[in-house]
Amino acid sequence: MWTRNFTLYFGARTVSLLGDAMMPVASALAIGKVYGIAGVGYTLAIWTASAVLVMLFGGVVADRIGARRLMIGADMLRVVTQGCVAVAFLNGAPPLTLLLTMAFLSGIGAGTFEPCVNGMVPLVAKDPQRANATLKIAEAVTQLAGPALAGVLIVVTGPVFVYAVDAATFLVSGVFLLLVRVTVPRPEPSDVLSDLRRGWEEFKSRSWMWSVILVWVFWGVLVVGPYVPLSSQIIGADYGWVMAALGLGTVLGGLVAIRLRPSRPLVAGATALSGYVAVPLTVALGLPLPLLMAGHLLGGCAWAFWSVMWSTSVQTQVAPDVMNRVNAYQVAGSVAGMAVGQALAGPVTTLVEPRTFILGSALVTVGVVAALLLIKPVRRLGRGPQEATGRSIPVPADSLT
Repeated sequence: MWTRNFTLYFGARTVSLLGDAMMPVASALAIGKVYGIAGVGYTLAIWTASAVLVMLFGGVVADRIGARRLMIGADMLRVVTQGCVAVAFLNGAPPLTLLLTMAFLSGIGAGTFEPCVNGMVPLVAKDPQRANATLKIAEAVTQLAGPALAGVLIVVTGPVFVYAVDAATFLVSGVFLLLVRVTVPRPEPSDVLSDLRRGWEEFKSRSWMWSVILVWVFWGVLVVGPYVPLSSQIIGADYGWVMAALGLGTVLGGLVAIRLRPSRPLVAGATALSGYVAVPLTVALGLPLPLLMAGHLLGGCAWAFWSVMWSTSVQTQVAPDVMNRVNAYQVAGSVAGMAVGQALAGPVTTLVEPRTFILGSALVTVGVVAALLLIKPVRRLGRGPQEATGRSIPVPADSLT
């Protein structure tokens, strides 16, 4: 698996993920010190909104010019935005308008980058499942290291250096991607609307895919989206230890996914996802720290295994020439649900006690797992590529290289 192309791509993703993990903490500490919670909220909201806004068009452009090129462009855009913020902090308090503008542009970079991630894996790895599992482990490590690094650098050096380091991570990612060598077929000439329609038709024709995303919207709104703001308030000072356990569980789940190759990947992934119930349940019950960490360790493992099974299914079931557009639709659907859940986390606490809501999230998780297992196309989906009708189709052995 560790070919030159995959090694470079792994390095690019790891460094880029580190930058992504640093951004929320850097924003919360640096911008919060100047403009308070409202300033942080506006900045993160604009970043998320602009990312979702351009995802579909990012998928279209990626299928036209190649995912690698678009990812390099997205990295360079974020080098500029994070660099501008670093320079702005040299004078003390940068204008909020500048921060919001840079957040908007940085979100565009993230929104055009994300649909390309799945599409690149089959181009750089002959074994997508092992590659996805390895990348999931790297993601877990950066999710642990990024916030800690940002927090330490803010205290020791201040926001200028933190944003400069953040910009440097995207620069390194872009250079690594520039060194990757992949062959992308030249698409037939078409207009943007036709490309969007083609991507939608491909997405819509796969009932296993759109049905999972439909379920995932509820998962995002009622479980994942509000979890961080509510659980951090409930857990308090031990929140960092609990998140560390979640990250370690993600690493273990990735290691399991490297070895285990179920014949029905989505069924296995959904079954494993039932372990995620332990995450909201232990928080809602107010269990002692060791049990909280154990529950999050199990939940992280369950989440990682499902994520690898899902990513691998998408990569092996969707044709390369429409991969990025289809990815854009499924990622946008997932992120939109999470964004709504994040926005509702504050207002919902005026109506429901946070522990009660988190307990409801545990019940929703049970319902999500049940719904996934009840969907016939999900149960029937195997490892081999299929047509939209569900009929298996032969694929040459080297078609995923």
